[in-house]
Amino acid sequence: MILRPMLAVLATIAAAWAPPAESAALPEQIHVEYSGSVLMTVPVATITISAWLHEETYAGAANFRAGGLLRWFDDTDIVASTTGYRNNPGRALSPWRYEHINHASGSNRTVGINFADGVAMPDVTPPFGSMGDPPASEAERAGALDPVTVMLSLMMSQPHGERPCEGRLPVFDGRARYDLRLEAGETERLTLRGYRGDALRCRAYIEPVSGYPEGKRPTPEDVARPVNIWLAEMGGAWVPVRFRARTRIGDINIVATRVYAGDMVD
Repeated sequence: MILRPMLAVLATIAAAWAPPAESAALPEQIHVEYSGSVLMTVPVATITISAWLHEETYAGAANFRAGGLLRWFDDTDIVASTTGYRNNPGRALSPWRYEHINHASGSNRTVGINFADGVAMPDVTPPFGSMGDPPASEAERAGALDPVTVMLSLMMSQPHGERPCEGRLPVFDGRARYDLRLEAGETERLTLRGYRGDALRCRAYIEPVSGYPEGKRPTPEDVARPVNIWLAEMGGAWVPVRFRARTRIGDINIVATRVYAGDMVD
């Protein structure tokens, strides 16, 4: 898939630092809509990310739909969701159940992950023909998080003089196991449809571990080429407002078109 490295980053960027216990209250709901284009002009994708943060639990959802030119290369209509618990104190996220389905794939396959005892256990129906060569071992899946949970973890990383884009994170998406290596860059001024203001530039590198079918493992060139993400602080949360990545069909630019971060409305 042409967008495999970029899709992984879009679904798995998260902060790798432990913030202090005392901090401003997080918003109870976060909702972001994005639009993607190639060469800054041709529409190729629409994305939404939502989070609902309760006192002891959380839920999250994400949708990625390819369109226009991109459908010639990557037929994608992914709907993903996750649920879990909040702890330490009310900050860290511990997933319980994750699921996603690609409605455009024609396989009607549901990719699920259960997290009993902190080990990511795949639950795929119908099963993949291969779980990779080699498949992700139980030791490699221990402590790994699902893609939506780590995205929400990024949004919950509140600024306290430290930057939220540093470190390495273990990720498991139901088959592939990889590390996400993050490097914080400079703060830049952005003018976007859904956001105007300062944002921290973050570089994300996908480093494969296991669970890739033959011929699907990212190449050294893929690993060396980061996806750039811009993070804006809003209402006590970091919100990704722009993504940019180089692909076979040109530079893809994904920008926020609508952002909501606030208390829940009944």
